[in-house]
Amino acid sequence: MFNLGHSRSRTAGDHFLLTPDTFIRSPFPGMRNAVAIVHVSPAAGAGFTQYTAELAANGVLGHAAAQRFLYVLGGSISLTAEGQRYTLNANGYAYIPEDLEHSITSAQPARLAVIEKKYQVLDGVEAPALLIGDETKVASAALNGDEDLQVRPLLPSDTAFDFAVNTMSYKPGAALSQTEIHVMEHGLLMLTGGGIYKLADQWYPVTAGDFIYMAPYCPQWFGALGKEPAKYLIYKDWNRHPLA
Repeated sequence: MFNLGHSRSRTAGDHFLLTPDTFIRSPFPGMRNAVAIVHVSPAAGAGFTQYTAELAANGVLGHAAAQRFLYVLGGSISLTAEGQRYTLNANGYAYIPEDLEHSITSAQPARLAVIEKKYQVLDGVEAPALLIGDETKVASAALNGDEDLQVRPLLPSDTAFDFAVNTMSYKPGAALSQTEIHVMEHGLLMLTGGGIYKLADQWYPVTAGDFIYMAPYCPQWFGALGKEPAKYLIYKDWNRHPLA
């Protein structure tokens, strides 16, 4: 009886936790041999959309309605843009500007974390260009001087970008040094390991494969538990005035 409907998934006014047992898959227009698991979208009040795309052999991701960031969770994909073809393997990523014609295909099965957001123009600042990267080659930095908690920024910090995507890695027992409350919203995908996430006044066990959405001003804190490091991919909006 499907565990009598039990799940770790929870929804609340300023956050939610979605676990793989509750994921629903559906195709988007333009997808071929592919499906999307939509984790968050404007339908939930978010200013962005984040989904996991699962591509089968000869899969096609399809069109983007906004600027797009993608991170390869598994397998390999081909990205064609501006007359060039790029191969992205696991931990590879790309930022694709709004309205840039491109195609994303897979010869074999692949999984991608995809973030899409309408670009906020900033007067006097040129919009970002196509960017290709490999997360394992990005220099990491200790968060607030804690060497057990490492951050890798996957996008440049300059004001051309109106959002950021980082990976954060915690050694077992490492934790954020404070409960954070801020104007930025987050989409968070657990990649490895697990721990405890405090969201508002609730405490949630989390593990690889889980997704968390945090609305602006949602109190948040994380501590890693277990015998292996915990790591997640996290989105935030930034570099724009709140009144913009």
